[in-house]
Amino acid sequence: MKKLSFINTLIYIINSLMAACLLFSYLLPYVSPKSFPAFAILSLLVPILIVINLVFVVYWLINLKKQFLLSTLILLLGWFIIPNIYKFSEKDTSEKNDLKVMSYNVRMFNYWNWIDDKNILENINNFLKKESPDILLFQEYFNQKGINFNYKYKYLKPSKLNSNFGLAIYSKFPIINKGSFDFNNTSNNIIFADILRNKDTIRIYNIHLQSLGLNTDKDNFGQENSEKLIARLQEGFKKQAEQTTVFLEHEKKWNGKKIVAGDFNNTSYSWVYNQISEDKKDAFIEAGSGFGKSFNYWFPMRIDFILSDENAEITQFTSFTEKNSDHFSIQAKINW
Repeated sequence: MKKLSFINTLIYIINSLMAACLLFSYLLPYVSPKSFPAFAILSLLVPILIVINLVFVVYWLINLKKQFLLSTLILLLGWFIIPNIYKFSEKDTSEKNDLKVMSYNVRMFNYWNWIDDKNILENINNFLKKESPDILLFQEYFNQKGINFNYKYKYLKPSKLNSNFGLAIYSKFPIINKGSFDFNNTSNNIIFADILRNKDTIRIYNIHLQSLGLNTDKDNFGQENSEKLIARLQEGFKKQAEQTTVFLEHEKKWNGKKIVAGDFNNTSYSWVYNQISEDKKDAFIEAGSGFGKSFNYWFPMRIDFILSDENAEITQFTSFTEKNSDHFSIQAKINW
């Protein structure tokens, strides 16, 4: 510190604070939001903290200062502890007999005209005909005229709060069992369907955890002040934790092949992701590339996931870029 100028000293203090926040965030997967809901808010900021610390590393290297070691060591530690924010190589070993699974939060097919495009439903129709996934999971599905996805089997589950809004599972294979979690006092939900593919029964979970109610197009995410924003986030994270606990109890009763996918409304650095992904393979980590961005925001946010049981092989993962919703669709090819 003696060789640093006054400005560099201030920069290093800020660097130290950001490095400490990043280091602290490594505990996020192990702390339930039910215990410390305010701490869970940090899970949304981990990608930003990583980028900030990378900037500090570059700054100190350009200035030939040993202070670059602080953020470098913490970033290296994170490389081994937390899921990758970026994948450099893409895996593609897909074969014809792979199961092609897509998850898509369609934001009610733009029913309230959030996007200035009257052809969103038609665009999605054309996109799905082109990709033709075997299993198609919708979050924020809205039952309306014009929907014709041409699947023989489907399970549509409306929310208790809205008879047209909810979750959907479309399948090219017979659905032999299905069910809904029917959470109280929320439009969010989890549904499942057991599909029969050849002689295999595969359980498909479609998850839409508690929404945080953030409006990314407005200042302070649409809240009057930061106190209300923090209160909303804390309440949302607590509900997510409760919903996750219910899901885990239900999942324990199934010992067969399974796929767990959907909109978790939280990142891969969170407690809910850590709990749900335990003993599973994350399709992005196994076969993806880039950021795997699934939410249309200015920094890369991955809050939609496709997970499989450990016995499966993920042969391909794609995060699409079509802007027909505030989410991007994701797709994986899976084989057992």
